[in-house]
Amino acid sequence: MSTAEVYSPGLEGIIAGETAISTITGGLRYRGYPVTELAEKACFEEVAYLLLYEELPTQKQLDDFQRRLAAHRQLPQPLIDLLKAVPKNAVPMDVLRSAVSILAHFDPDTEDNSRDANLRKAERLLGQIPVVVACHHRLAKGQEPIPARSDLSHAGNFLYMLRGEEGSADEVRALDVSLILYAEHEFNASTFTARVVVSTESDLHAAVTAAIGALKGRLHGGANEKVMDLLRQVGGPENAEKWIRDALARKERIMGFGHRVYKTGDVRAEILKTYARKAAQAKGETKWEETAEIIEKILAEEKKLFPNLDWPAGRLYYALDLDVPLYTPIFVMSRVAGWAAHVIEQLGSNRLIRPRARYTGPDLRSVKPISERS
Repeated sequence: MSTAEVYSPGLEGIIAGETAISTITGGLRYRGYPVTELAEKACFEEVAYLLLYEELPTQKQLDDFQRRLAAHRQLPQPLIDLLKAVPKNAVPMDVLRSAVSILAHFDPDTEDNSRDANLRKAERLLGQIPVVVACHHRLAKGQEPIPARSDLSHAGNFLYMLRGEEGSADEVRALDVSLILYAEHEFNASTFTARVVVSTESDLHAAVTAAIGALKGRLHGGANEKVMDLLRQVGGPENAEKWIRDALARKERIMGFGHRVYKTGDVRAEILKTYARKAAQAKGETKWEETAEIIEKILAEEKKLFPNLDWPAGRLYYALDLDVPLYTPIFVMSRVAGWAAHVIEQLGSNRLIRPRARYTGPDLRSVKPISERS
């Protein structure tokens, strides 16, 4: 069989390009650093810097980077007006997708695809996206937006913009670790979407807008929003075993479990599970952790199915009192660092991404005059 005839549904197992940004081989690593070590020893801003600039920052580089991000925590007034005008029931991921597209009109570097310009645009989006998410969320609830603070971290400022008060050190750290773990993941669907877009020599805002569209789906980023739906459907630990066995008998898909590339478990899920449990204990509501533990045990024993990152992330965000529609936009706040790194890498050695398709339609036919068609 020739190379042109090889077909793998969903491109599973197909090597579609090269990257120096991350790998899942031998455990997830960002530019060579194990994600386990980054989650333990770094903050999200350090990881974002690593993804964009290829090395972990010095203290001065980190301080300068954080100052630049803080300076970008503002939105053009026309976008704020739009956020006020959209229907209150608009899907947050749709609003965020539109907002990034609007931000392109106000970015002085939109049409400049040089590396330096894309780094500047990436930093602006890192600062702006959390403001969009928090601003829209409060407006949709009939509340006034809370201005960003420049003295807080990426995670700390986001919680402050949502609540109007600072989160505890444990809350901020838990959210920060989740952002580290969501920041990058090789050629996932949304990242590949971003690379396809810029392979045409389009721009970073267009790539991120398209990537948000890909991330919205429940088989990708939207899965974390379905975790609490599932757990609430179960009702509690006393119902967990019967519920999961019945679901398996019905061959239902269990959101938050299984992964295209992780067959023996997602190390990110194990890291975040500790934070989810600690946050639940602080909230004084551990029944969802107990429910999750029973479901995990049965799926591992019966189906060799293991949790992915979305499983503990959904529970952590719930324990932090974050509304479910925020979960996937929070994913965007983090993953935009990885998307931007891939955009820059793709444009650095670009080739238009244009695969072939296996044709399954009719054989060659001739066009008959319309009078002869039955």
